[in-house]
Amino acid sequence: MGLLLKEGIDINLIKSAFLAFSLIGLLIILINIFPIFKNRLSNYTLQLAGLIGNTSFLGIPIAMALLPSTTINFTIGFDLGTTLFAWIFGPFFLQDKSQNKNVQKMEGLINALINSPASRGIIGVLLAYLFHLDEILGNYLWIPSRIVIALAIIIVGTRLGIITNQKGNFFDLNEEIKFSILLKLFILPFIVFLISKILNFDDYQSSAVILQAGTPTAISTILMAEAYDVKQKIASKILFTTTLISIVTIPFLKTLLNAIN
Repeated sequence: MGLLLKEGIDINLIKSAFLAFSLIGLLIILINIFPIFKNRLSNYTLQLAGLIGNTSFLGIPIAMALLPSTTINFTIGFDLGTTLFAWIFGPFFLQDKSQNKNVQKMEGLINALINSPASRGIIGVLLAYLFHLDEILGNYLWIPSRIVIALAIIIVGTRLGIITNQKGNFFDLNEEIKFSILLKLFILPFIVFLISKILNFDDYQSSAVILQAGTPTAISTILMAEAYDVKQKIASKILFTTTLISIVTIPFLKTLLNAIN
């Protein structure tokens, strides 16, 4: 909220959110239409883990550290589009159609959507604009917002700690899991790179959306897998391994983008 109030909401946020939402939806459709992709990503857990990135807790702090603050709308917009797709369609994909809907689980997923950083930030900004408090709140929240964003990385570390305490070998990866990791950390950023060039994004705008696309698998994927009791171990492995590998791939992406630009 503080970051958005400082920079303001503009068409860039909407463009980035639409890009993330529509691209993930299109890729889900293509994966399930073509057997060559479906055979490698045979279930929705693998597909969501390969397309939904940790844009809230890692993507935004990374963007704030590596990019000018003027790109924050592209960063938050991509996060918003990703978050909305994950929590709108994720439950639909993962839910066992042979069972009745569990109202409590659905309420929990809706609460998670409302409480996501992107959703709450947008709601707060709209309220601030409604009551003409945007300039005042923007000045007061600018520094605290940067601190909170930086501390968000602790959330990721905490979740990884919980996962590592669970039983299982997280480096025992089958071909499907490897392909999901490849999609998340390499293929998706490359696709976003091509789209950003087609849409004539400038260098910083391209970097903002590409780095967001290159973030490791989102925590939301394992939360949904646990909520619907669907392939939790797969979700945990992909979350764990992509987060570790991204320590190398994200700096590599930034270096490559600097060289290209």
